[in-house]
Amino acid sequence: MPEIEVDGREVRITNPDKVVFPRSGHTKLDLIRYYQAVGDGALRGVLGRPMVLKRFVKGIEEEAFFQKRAPSKRPDWIEVAELRYRSGRSADEVVPRDLAAVLWSVNLGCVDLNPHPVRAEDLGHPDELRIDLDPIPGVPWEETLMTAQVSREVLNDFGLTAWPKTSGSRGFHVYARIEPRWTFAEVRRAAEAVAREVERRAPDIATSRWWKEQRHGVFVDYNQNAYDRTVASAYSVRPLADARVSTPLTWDEVATCDPAAFTIDTVPKRFADRGDPWEDMDLHEGSIEQLLELAETQGPAPERQELPLIEIARAQHKAEALEGLERWKARHPEVAGLLEPADVLVDGMRGRSSVWYRIRVNLQHVPEAERPAQEELEVDYNPWPTG
Repeated sequence: MPEIEVDGREVRITNPDKVVFPRSGHTKLDLIRYYQAVGDGALRGVLGRPMVLKRFVKGIEEEAFFQKRAPSKRPDWIEVAELRYRSGRSADEVVPRDLAAVLWSVNLGCVDLNPHPVRAEDLGHPDELRIDLDPIPGVPWEETLMTAQVSREVLNDFGLTAWPKTSGSRGFHVYARIEPRWTFAEVRRAAEAVAREVERRAPDIATSRWWKEQRHGVFVDYNQNAYDRTVASAYSVRPLADARVSTPLTWDEVATCDPAAFTIDTVPKRFADRGDPWEDMDLHEGSIEQLLELAETQGPAPERQELPLIEIARAQHKAEALEGLERWKARHPEVAGLLEPADVLVDGMRGRSSVWYRIRVNLQHVPEAERPAQEELEVDYNPWPTG
């Protein structure tokens, strides 16, 4: 059971040979060594921020569980901050102050790091505005990158410096460092103004529509700025088969970037050779006053449209939900053949301590007379059991 000395502290690594990524064979120790190699950049993304522990205790092919409360048995050098939630509950969340705290979290089963957009010194006022670009199924990667460029233009036009990174998954992230002077509600409103302005400038490829069934192209997700949201931070390894990394880029790299090129194996060399493109982010704090003024001129968001939706499954695990979808398609082959990729809505829903999955189908491309009625769910998981 090895111990690693870092920042003058001893971090105990349990089960170092445990395979975290079954397809590639990467172990927990591989993950630890990765975070050591990109330590300055990874720490910069979480430094002083309360962090939800997203723990993959059985590897990435099993669902993670979310642990807000720091373990009661922890080193005395692990700092915590008390966050209060709308439910009335509170949680002492881990606040990394050094690389040792990051590695301690990884040893608990954290693959990616998920900090709040606030510092522990001021939990009520975010210092990051986060834009999460989420393409609907079937959208070319190039359109996501084009939307990122438009997001940059909007942020720049309204007084903020934009910082790009791959999400390490299907989408793309654009951050802006802001002065910690505004509430979560105000920052979310500013982010929504960005999203609506991006949609106005690029209506063919971008959308700010809140309701998933109304979206097209790339959703400019502004809700990642809500009070209880966290986002995988810079240099986080994502729980995908190829161990991709959410990697900060320069804007010159964005147009031709391939997210598959940034992995647990390739990013350490990139970091050693090129350093961190986000190293100077803290020197570029900006104001959201202009965006709040823009929000005033935009008026209310479009209302929800009534669309022919039916629900297929609610499941504890994604694979189980998708199996239910396939059973439904087998019963309705003619209908299934008329569906566009974006007509199948797969939602990861946050439960008490883990994600559950809902699948709905939008029948907008099916002639009304041929639309099947709502049936008993293929899988009917209750994420909120009583008792």
